This record gives sequence, structure tokens and C-alpha cells, in this order.
Amino acid sequence: MNVPYRQIRAAYTEEAVTVYQAYDPAIAGRAVAAQRFVPPFKRERMTWIKPSFHWMMYRSGWAAKPGQTRVLAVEVTRDGFEWALARSCPSHPGTGDDHASWAARLRDSPVRIQWDPERDTHLNPLPYRSIQIGLSREAVDRYVDQWIVSITDITDTLGAVRAGASAPPAERPYPLPPALAAVVGAA
Repeated sequence: MNVPYRQIRAAYTEEAVTVYQAYDPAIAGRAVAAQRFVPPFKRERMTWIKPSFHWMMYRSGWAAKPGQTRVLAVEVTRDGFEWALARSCPSHPGTGDDHASWAARLRDSPVRIQWDPERDTHLNPLPYRSIQIGLSREAVDRYVDQWIVSITDITDTLGAVRAGASAPPAERPYPLPPALAAVVGAA
């Protein structure tokens, strides 16, 4: 299978995209109960959403790292997801980017984009990238107040996926409009 170097792969429907986040039990439990993020979640901090299940497992150590022991599958509207992508800036300048222009864009953007190596079930890096989306300021408010469709704690299912007894979520290429693909640097 020939996978583009930078491609958003996600579980999605016509209305929503699933992204993942890992938190401590106090934040996760309250978010699941309220079906939105409430205190002790802090809107003032950047929050990173990840459409890749395996990258989330890598980042959280299969929910074993301190402060990341509960993994949430958060369904967000596709409109919200694409709003974030359209207003994003790479976390680091690209080759040939004018540093001053990039720095101004970074300062003004409420969304950061990072492309990190995708992971397999054993958390080994793959030869293509997975997107991480950092939300701050207005983007966090929109995420919490408008975009969330549902929040599900999937922590209890991770052991079965890791052992191969259950399949991970089915992810497929996300159909980015060409203008959005250019903004995020996708192939």
C-alpha cells in the first residue's frame, strides 16, 4: 500500500470526525459525564487533538503515562474540524519559508499543525506522517462549545486492541478540499 507522506487518516462519517485525547481521570470523567470539556479542563491551555488512534496510543503509552491514563474518542463536527485546519499554522517553518512571515502567521493563528511519524500497533514509526492539531484561544472555545458531538472513554478497550483481540478504529484518508490540503501541507 502506497500511503502519501502527509495525509490525514481518520474515522469519520458525513457529519463528524473522531479525534483522540488523553487526560487524567478528573478531566476525562467530567468530560464524559458532561459530554463537553468542563473544569478542571483549562481553556487557556493549548489542547492537542489527534485523528490517528495509533499516534494517540504512542503519545499516551497505551494510557500508561502520568496524566494520560484515560483516552477519549471525541467526535467533532466536520465543519469545526475543517474550520481549525483552515486557520492553522505549522508549528515549525517549512523549508524555504520566510521566517518573519511564518512567525507572524504563527502568532495570529489559533491552531497549530504538526506532522509526526505515524505508528503501528506496536508503536513503531511508519514511513509516513500523522497530523496533530493544537487548538488555542478561539479554537478551544469553538471546540468545547460548538464542535463536540460526543465524548467516549475508550480506555477499557485499549488492552484488547493492543493484544490483537479487537481491531483498532477503521481510519481512512480524509477527503480534504485542495485549498485545505495546501494550508496544512498534506499530499
